[in-house]
Amino acid sequence: MNRRLAPPATRGWPWGLVLGACAAALGLGRAFEARAAAPAIVEINQFQFSPREITVEAGTVVEWTNHDQTVHNIIAPGAKLSSPGMDTGDHFDYTFAKPGDYPYLCGLHPHMTGVIHVRAPGNSG
Repeated sequence: MNRRLAPPATRGWPWGLVLGACAAALGLGRAFEARAAAPAIVEINQFQFSPREITVEAGTVVEWTNHDQTVHNIIAPGAKLSSPGMDTGDHFDYTFAKPGDYPYLCGLHPHMTGVIHVRAPGNSG
């Protein structure tokens, strides 16, 4: 006796779930996640931000890491950003969601300044 099965969609298989599981098993989509997950790094060393200016796409995480033997913080009024004090080895992350130029400084040492230039995705200028 020949028995024909109905196509999977009519047997209750949700194709979106099947395709999503296949994509996950093959690792598809990881390239985007890895790219989006990589923060832009600003080092704090010898009372300076390095690099002093960076350009990132909107949605990028910027990570400041303090390598000095004194406490520093980050203040960027245009981004409504104010970090807690960072001791040696501490870091602070902030996601810049909107395009614009964001000057920042160390609130404890105002001579320490920098600028984050945030551009719309795909806009290098």
